[in-house]
Amino acid sequence: MRFYSSFFYTFSEKHMSEDHVSIYEYLGGEKTVKSLAYRFYDLMDTLETAKELRAIHPESLDESKEKFFLFLCGWFGGPQLYVQQYGHPRLRMRHMPFRIDKKARDAWMHCMKIALREHIPHKEVLHRLQHLIRIYLLSF
Repeated sequence: MRFYSSFFYTFSEKHMSEDHVSIYEYLGGEKTVKSLAYRFYDLMDTLETAKELRAIHPESLDESKEKFFLFLCGWFGGPQLYVQQYGHPRLRMRHMPFRIDKKARDAWMHCMKIALREHIPHKEVLHRLQHLIRIYLLSF
């Protein structure tokens, strides 16, 4: 099985086949992606290793959770919910006001790895997705 995500690859209809499935579809769609996004922020809110990362977020994480869910839907190859509501994510621009160093990046990845492990039982798929996310984070 091969995966695609709209933010990593662009596929036209001719590239799609039965052995290509979006990460969004693999996860089971909106319900699981929302659970994953919300769990990520719950972890960031409670883990000691993420306290500095948590400190750059607003007191209430409700809006952050929802926006992350909307973003992940599109990023994982599902509907572009974030783009429909807010326009292009412009992640670098949106994060520019914040000091995001290696420690913050690693804390973010730590929370994401835990959330992914809780939602993806297949180890090969989990490792492949973690790798794609890490590559994306290193591009910042």
